[in-house]
Amino acid sequence: MASPMFEKIALVGIGLIGSSLARVIRREDLARHVAISTRSAATLTRAEELGLGDSYTTAAREAVHDADLIIVSVPVGSSGAVAQEIAPALKKGAILTDVGSTKASVIAQMQPHVPDGVHFIPGHPLAGTEKSGPDAGFADLFDNRWCIFTPVPGTDPDALERLSEFWRRCGANIDTMDPQHHDMTLAIVSHLPHIIAYNIVGTADDLESVTKTEVIKYSASGFRDFTRLAASDPTMWRDVCLHNKDAILEMLARFSEDLAFLQRAIRWGDGDKLFDLFTRTRAVRRSIIEAGQDIDAPDFGRQAVEHPAKS
Repeated sequence: MASPMFEKIALVGIGLIGSSLARVIRREDLARHVAISTRSAATLTRAEELGLGDSYTTAAREAVHDADLIIVSVPVGSSGAVAQEIAPALKKGAILTDVGSTKASVIAQMQPHVPDGVHFIPGHPLAGTEKSGPDAGFADLFDNRWCIFTPVPGTDPDALERLSEFWRRCGANIDTMDPQHHDMTLAIVSHLPHIIAYNIVGTADDLESVTKTEVIKYSASGFRDFTRLAASDPTMWRDVCLHNKDAILEMLARFSEDLAFLQRAIRWGDGDKLFDLFTRTRAVRRSIIEAGQDIDAPDFGRQAVEHPAKS
């Protein structure tokens, strides 16, 4: 058998992404030692009960000591504070990466604290569900999903390739982007859909007389799919909105313009415009399935394959 890629990997944060990484690291024998850190003592205890790592601590600085790879998996608004805390304990030659959904902000927060000789490579695996916590993870989460790197100037190519190989062995495909381009792209493919979902579910909840009866009763007609997105971690999505503000506002403006076009088409009974739009968007859905990024099943493909949260 091939030897592990790393002697020690430190996971700072053990939610959905962190706990999924812990599971796939164990399955693929990617490290001899996995150190787990999280601020919540209760969450840390649960991670230990699940056997997700080899050592456990609420002190991130302790977890990263002598680690070869450090993966920060916390809400993006906490990235800078984590980097500042762990910086004195990072060893020369270590790779420091993250999994945050915004990249320009994370780089601005973390990079000033990275010591010389530590390879800081911002990353973002495009994988997830609406669930959170150490019980939510599963080893197959990253299979055939994309992990995007946004390397900073001067990034060591060998370190980048080593981190890329790690993610490939976790099942992911690899791509690189400029941080600003990443943030604009994710604003439309991820952030805006979640914001729309939060908004429409919130609108329904405001209509209390409906929410207590018909909305829940008939949710299978489409509303249910919005509630899946709107069930995502509130802290994470609050931070995404605050730390990718400009790109999200740009996408919201474009969406509002397109929504006005749709309103006019409906108001004036322009069936041709409606049919053209719905045909075009249907083709987008088919292209996503053909690209292997989902399957032709309801509920965004989440119900077609069961992924029980196992240690």
